[in-house]
Amino acid sequence: MTQLATMTTWHGGAGTLEFVSQLRSLALDALPRMYVADERLFGWCIRRGASGDVLEGLSRRYSAIVLIGLAAQEADVAASVFPEGSGEACADRLLGDLDLMENLGDVALTLWAAVALRHPGADRALARLRELSPANCSCPTVELAWALASLSVATEVISDEYLASSVAARLLHSFGEDSKLFPHWPGDVRSGWRRRHVTCFADWVYPVQALAHYHIMTGDDRAIDVARQSAERRCATQGAAGQWWWHYDARTGRVIEPYPVYAVHQDAMAPMALFVLQDACGVDHSAAINRGLDWLVRSAERGDSLVDTEAKLIWRKVCRREPGKLSRVLQAAASRINPALRVPALGRLFPPTRVDYECRPYHLGWLLYAFSDRRLACHHQAG
Repeated sequence: MTQLATMTTWHGGAGTLEFVSQLRSLALDALPRMYVADERLFGWCIRRGASGDVLEGLSRRYSAIVLIGLAAQEADVAASVFPEGSGEACADRLLGDLDLMENLGDVALTLWAAVALRHPGADRALARLRELSPANCSCPTVELAWALASLSVATEVISDEYLASSVAARLLHSFGEDSKLFPHWPGDVRSGWRRRHVTCFADWVYPVQALAHYHIMTGDDRAIDVARQSAERRCATQGAAGQWWWHYDARTGRVIEPYPVYAVHQDAMAPMALFVLQDACGVDHSAAINRGLDWLVRSAERGDSLVDTEAKLIWRKVCRREPGKLSRVLQAAASRINPALRVPALGRLFPPTRVDYECRPYHLGWLLYAFSDRRLACHHQAG
């Protein structure tokens, strides 16, 4: 039976609220620049180069996430992003491309966007999701979580509770009771030995979010208990300056390699998962959310912000100055040999002071979803 969840209040101070309002304004200014009207899709990213900030590529996945974020806003806010005055054309394009999507994640996000928008084509997205068999297909944990969320967020629009329960059972079966984490691939999928133990921040965020939504839909005690345990462990490992670290050991829950630190984790992904957890069970992680935002205001590694008010963009991440992804490779190899083993002196050899000058639309979509105008209105009413 579907439960009704009340949107809970985020406890952010006046300065934090002002910063969040600034981030929302940047997002709503940048998204129209990322939309390719002729294609009815959002681009892959805006990247800074020698010739300036240039939009590159197209992404169905990112387009769906933007639609999810905009669906959480008042109608006039969402309309301002599109030259045609609504996201209907973009949603139509995604639904029209369903047969071209072989990726569970793209289909799940398209379904989520369709039900969030109350689009009449949502049933076609559900049919395509069923064809991809999320309860037993080979897919990353993140995509499995998206499938569960898409089946749980708006059951008054479209519903398949049997499929949702099967996907939830698979996700719960993958949960590590010792680490309180989820593996990068579900436990029933074979993955490479060398990196099987490595799980990333996204592998935590999306399952917590999906299980909280599933609990709101069904009242499932196991789902909310796992989501709550996982959130408590990750908040306990948050960096001293508010950083949400990147790679963890799925066996122990310890950090394997902290960098890069992504802006989207600080102002969007962590808040949205912790907010829906609070909506579902009342556990308030506002302090951790606020610490994450504090890092984005002024990063400890560089002493400045990834928020570029002149460019009206939020740059992607702070990372190590290193060849390729060397630190992640070395730390994964060391921790594979022994869970307690790490390669020393990486911070000195490869300081985390480089900025990745690109901005992706999914970041802005999740930002708007996390800090929707409706949630901020609840904050003002509570104050």
